[in-house]
Amino acid sequence: MYTNKEIVLKMYEVIFNGHDLSRAGEFIKDDYIQHNPGVETGLKGFVKAFTSHFQRFPQFHVEIKRIIAEGDYVVVHLHSKGSPDELGGAVVDIYRFENGKAAEHWDVLQKIPAEPIHNNGMF
Repeated sequence: MYTNKEIVLKMYEVIFNGHDLSRAGEFIKDDYIQHNPGVETGLKGFVKAFTSHFQRFPQFHVEIKRIIAEGDYVVVHLHSKGSPDELGGAVVDIYRFENGKAAEHWDVLQKIPAEPIHNNGMF
């Protein structure tokens, strides 16, 4: 049996970096509750959104910077890029798990500015 953290790490490898949506059901429940207002709720809504996303951004890639798991929740802080030459964005994904699958999702997205007002970085 895998931990929720291990499941999320594998999900990011397979789905977000491998673009293999045929395996989304291994990681996400059919009745997945989505809180991002631009993505339909449910597994089918997730697959629909990312099918379109991967078509628009065939080089889409994420780099996990940190991952925190506590109980049924996993929080991922990552750098998301549509192509290697763009600055991309800082993303925090929050998942709630049930029986080894993501049951609910929230996210916060921030574009990375070309000229930040400090040198602290976003990660």
